[in-house]
Amino acid sequence: MFKSLDNWLENRRIKAMDFTVEQWESAIADWAVMERYKGSERDNLREMSFHFLARKGIAPGGEFEFTDAMCLKLATMACVPILHLGLDWYDHCQTIILYEGDFIANHPYQSEDGVVHAEGRGLSGEAWQRGPLILSWESILETGAHARHGKASNVVIHEFAHKLDMNGAPPMHPDMKPGKWHDIFTATFQRLENDWQHNKHLPLDEYALTNPAEFFAVCSETFFESPTMMKKKMPEIYRL
Repeated sequence: MFKSLDNWLENRRIKAMDFTVEQWESAIADWAVMERYKGSERDNLREMSFHFLARKGIAPGGEFEFTDAMCLKLATMACVPILHLGLDWYDHCQTIILYEGDFIANHPYQSEDGVVHAEGRGLSGEAWQRGPLILSWESILETGAHARHGKASNVVIHEFAHKLDMNGAPPMHPDMKPGKWHDIFTATFQRLENDWQHNKHLPLDEYALTNPAEFFAVCSETFFESPTMMKKKMPEIYRL
């Protein structure tokens, strides 16, 4: 009964938003990834994006004034990783804060030289385990297969990958073995770390080597933004 009521209220919110197919198509027209989605799959992604916006709150960071088109694009990027899984996988994320540019994190951080800085650094995105997901619109615009130092970048997919991975590992499909996942990701992480230390070319941004959580997030954005390269250079990770 309660599920039916929730669905009814959600559909009412979608109707009230009054988004059209044409609005959605215009909002995502410049995102190259969308060229791979056709027919019913594209329709399903559009509908999931509408439901995403009906369930989540998007709030401005500072005095940034965002538009419906921005929200539609953000929602679509967020829904791509879970298109065949379901929107319920994001139930633990209720609010997205959208800044115009990089924002200053309100917590200290340690730089590469080991110094702990009291004031936070500028960030393009951040995901809190029990809190909001924060994004920079300027960074969203820098999405692409070669956008970050010539490597793939998508800050929306990156940060939502963190949300899926908050409990130490992302949820597995029924036919996937957690042990195999762990072994392959660990071996690849260590191999790339060794390559980086020997000044060898990396197939993805070196930020992936910060820690295993960042490795998963960077692999996630790379999988969607540059799948052909990943399939060629990191075939085991691509299959997973």
